[in-house]
Amino acid sequence: MNSKTSAFQKFARILLGSLMLLAGIGHLTFQRQEFMAQVPRWLPNDPLFMDIVVLASGVVEITLGLAMIFLFKHKIKVGIVLAIFYILIFPGNISQYTNEISAFGLDTDRKRLIRLFFQPVLILWALWSTRALTYLIKRQKNEL
Repeated sequence: MNSKTSAFQKFARILLGSLMLLAGIGHLTFQRQEFMAQVPRWLPNDPLFMDIVVLASGVVEITLGLAMIFLFKHKIKVGIVLAIFYILIFPGNISQYTNEISAFGLDTDRKRLIRLFFQPVLILWALWSTRALTYLIKRQKNEL
């Protein structure tokens, strides 16, 4: 495997970082209510608490987006952290599906179910575009 990041990987990393920035800004502003739909229903149902969860996750998304774009010397660590973040927020997507909550145009069970399959794509995108996937594979081979 080539140890250099390809131009396509760099583009994919910056694109994902930009999408994270947009999502984070959406959490804080124009999509705030939509993101409330993804707060898991097993958390407290208090509107203030749910709003704090949305705002906090927005700040995290903005931070990770900026890190994906600008912290290229630490891209492997950033990719791993972003992948972990995607895993941590996945219960919100599951909650939206299981509780039949419409948001972001996901107004049918089928659309909400299809959305669940995009989370692994985001995880792999974060790991691949930052070369974290290559790093983790090499590390695993060295431990065997």
